Amino acid sequence: MTVDYPVSRTVDAFSAPAGVRIADPYRWLEADDDEVRAWQRAQAALAARTIAAHGRFDDAHAFIETYDDGARPDLPVPAAGQWFRAESGGHRTTVCVSSTPYGPGRELIDLDVFRLPGQDPDAPGPTLSWLAPAPDGTLLAIGVCTDGSEHNRIHLVEVASGLLRADGPSEVLHSAWAGGVSWWPDSRGFSFFALTGEPEDFAQAVFEHRVGGPTTVQDVPIPDGSREYTRLQCSADGRWTVASHRLGSPAPVAVRESGVEGATWRPFVTGLPLGPGGTVAGHIVGDAYIAVTDVDAPRGRVVSIPLTAADPADPGTWTELVPQSDTVLRSITPVGRSLYLSGFDRTVATLRVIDAQGADLGAVPLPGEGAIGAPFFALTALATTAPATEQDGFVFAFSSLVTSWGVYRHKPGMDAPETLRPPRVTLEATVELREAVASDGTAVPFHVVRPAGADRTRPAPVLISAYGAANVPLLPQYQGDLAAYVAMGGTLVQAYLRGGGELGSDWFRGAHRELRHVRDTDLVAVAERLLADGIADPGRLALTGGSDGGLMCGVAVTRRPDLWAAVLPRAPLLDLIGGIRHPYLEFVIRKAWGDPDDPGDVRRLAGISPYELIAPGRFPTVYIQAGATDPRCPPWQARKFAARLQAAQLGDAPILLHVFENAGHGGATSPEVHSLQDAEWLAVLAGALRLGARPA
Repeated sequence: MTVDYPVSRTVDAFSAPAGVRIADPYRWLEADDDEVRAWQRAQAALAARTIAAHGRFDDAHAFIETYDDGARPDLPVPAAGQWFRAESGGHRTTVCVSSTPYGPGRELIDLDVFRLPGQDPDAPGPTLSWLAPAPDGTLLAIGVCTDGSEHNRIHLVEVASGLLRADGPSEVLHSAWAGGVSWWPDSRGFSFFALTGEPEDFAQAVFEHRVGGPTTVQDVPIPDGSREYTRLQCSADGRWTVASHRLGSPAPVAVRESGVEGATWRPFVTGLPLGPGGTVAGHIVGDAYIAVTDVDAPRGRVVSIPLTAADPADPGTWTELVPQSDTVLRSITPVGRSLYLSGFDRTVATLRVIDAQGADLGAVPLPGEGAIGAPFFALTALATTAPATEQDGFVFAFSSLVTSWGVYRHKPGMDAPETLRPPRVTLEATVELREAVASDGTAVPFHVVRPAGADRTRPAPVLISAYGAANVPLLPQYQGDLAAYVAMGGTLVQAYLRGGGELGSDWFRGAHRELRHVRDTDLVAVAERLLADGIADPGRLALTGGSDGGLMCGVAVTRRPDLWAAVLPRAPLLDLIGGIRHPYLEFVIRKAWGDPDDPGDVRRLAGISPYELIAPGRFPTVYIQAGATDPRCPPWQARKFAARLQAAQLGDAPILLHVFENAGHGGATSPEVHSLQDAEWLAVLAGALRLGARPA
């Protein structure tokens, strides 16, 4: 098949970070001008025409609509005997309050009031980034995004009347990753982490806002030059405030005795490394900070650090409450006088209850072998607003690879959790845990999800989904688009590559910074094991991944194009060298990949950057999906890679790019746009792997 691609001119441009000169022939596609926008629209039209010609989009959309019904629900949040939650349906999102988690509610606000002036009423509406009720239940703070970018503004709603106040802060939050607002225990104000200038500059600070009063910058002592996220945590009695700093490996770097007049910040747990072995993530319990840490414990342990400790930065002075075990500990959440400790054993979720002295109060039986819903990053998980009481209980979402999300509640002393909202979808499929052996002898686990009735003696069309980055665990949880793929007749392999957090911080360390290439060799080991064991059909093996997982896809298709029938990166990072010029990506690259000021590191980055790896060859079907308002992996990352790969393609398979309007990195993309993105993605995949038709 000959594909008539939009004209993609080249320019005589180069990048020169740390003095290393690197050709950049599609640099012009980084611009946001009329020429680039026209080119981007032409690429989207080509993708739509090509997908339509294969006749699979309608069937794919039907599968997506069916299996997205199991999308994770927003959890209700308690405060002062009330429950606050978001409800979505019929292209509307509302926020309501009720006396029980999912009882009949009173609508507080409809997010349609935040539509931009003159916006088409049928266009995707605003999305809710987060919600946080004040401890006394009189006010509700919400974060609203209007363009899919995740940039959101704080709005205040009076709970009694539903009145939208006009005195919320004007600052823009870069995302929901710092957890929205952190209310003061007296409900008179809150702190938050927001941008100090334009979003593209990625400069942020801690602010405090007094209800009905001013918003000011707080002088929180964080490491010099750090661009990491910060969240303030307050004790329930208002006596203590802790500043937790860093997104993936947070630590309580400073403490302040808030109830003492004139009290100032003082250093607390400082000097820990950024990354493996540097996490202390927990909450204030009484006069101590009780946390899960990977310091001297790669799979995690629970420690207690007195807030008045003379030398809190010395791990030797911490009291160990729960020692390291075979279970990887992930987070700890106070509920009344109890602490809920979550983790996973070979990726499968576990949940226990302990007290403040570390005494084991018993395991909480879960609905199956799967995953507890949790934020990607440890700092976001610290966003506990009004402290939950024992009567409120521990409310959590749970799913598996074959069962969609349900919502459950466990109260201390209960034998088993109660079901608040049951899962809506059960996939007719089987799940098996297997492993491949990497080139260095490391066992790399993966789950195989087969449609019910699949013939295990014959190779199947297989999609590998993987991530392997940032200490983020990819867990055996429900994802609507992947479930739709299995329902269509495909076999899913979810691979747990080094660089992720599934097996503890040693697993993360195994593909961190100078070892990032290990993730790519782990992926190849999994693919080759699937082929050798007769699980995958050699002509029908595909790969997908998002964000940093999109970079994994880019490396895979440029280095081993022979392995794949299709590669589908989503919201991808694809040009590490160009990323050095982008403030947010420079921050990510510096902490996770290498030093952009070091020539040796720059050369290493160029050697694993997909855009730089492209050379003429025969490539499989490639479908690249991106968001026009993505602040993390901006669309020019996808544009440049697609243009260069289209020019290098010597084979017949199409190289398609669709940059969706009103879409970002995924966290604030509207359900309507998500559905279209997923349907195109699945249609391309179904065509490349020759899958079945419309669901029953």
